[in-house]
Amino acid sequence: MASASIMFANATRRSMFQALRASSARLSSVSSPSFGSSARFMTTYYTPAHEYCKVDGNVATVGITDFAQAALGDIVFVDLPEPDDEFEAKDSFGSVESVKAASDVYAPVSGKVLEVNETLSDEPALVNTSAEDEAWFIKLEITDESELSELMGADAYKEHCEKEAH
Repeated sequence: MASASIMFANATRRSMFQALRASSARLSSVSSPSFGSSARFMTTYYTPAHEYCKVDGNVATVGITDFAQAALGDIVFVDLPEPDDEFEAKDSFGSVESVKAASDVYAPVSGKVLEVNETLSDEPALVNTSAEDEAWFIKLEITDESELSELMGADAYKEHCEKEAH
């Protein structure tokens, strides 16, 4: 039984490392966050739990990162909230189930759900092929922009993933 645990841990570590390599090019092309500017271009932020938050004005598009989907494996179910639900930063707003495990998904910032990606109900595997593009989970109206300063930019997130992969 111990050897199975070691094999699973090694496979997970390899999956995470492969996801890190695959997403390195994308992360290095994303601009670092700039704080204190109300007129900003879309900026992407990350949580230590591997959620991303693409901010455009006061709307955050939220989902899980490529790194997270690779660690989870084949996604088979995504549970999402309803529009108009409200969440505080770090609250669980849904979950993702894969053939390996189930994992809660957390709000990177406080806000009200404006839109839910209904496509994921019928096509949860889209998360595996387009985690940070077409497979976004929710769009939140941000209620406290100051919480963005607690999130990581692309460089810090890349470093965080490298540490987790080793």
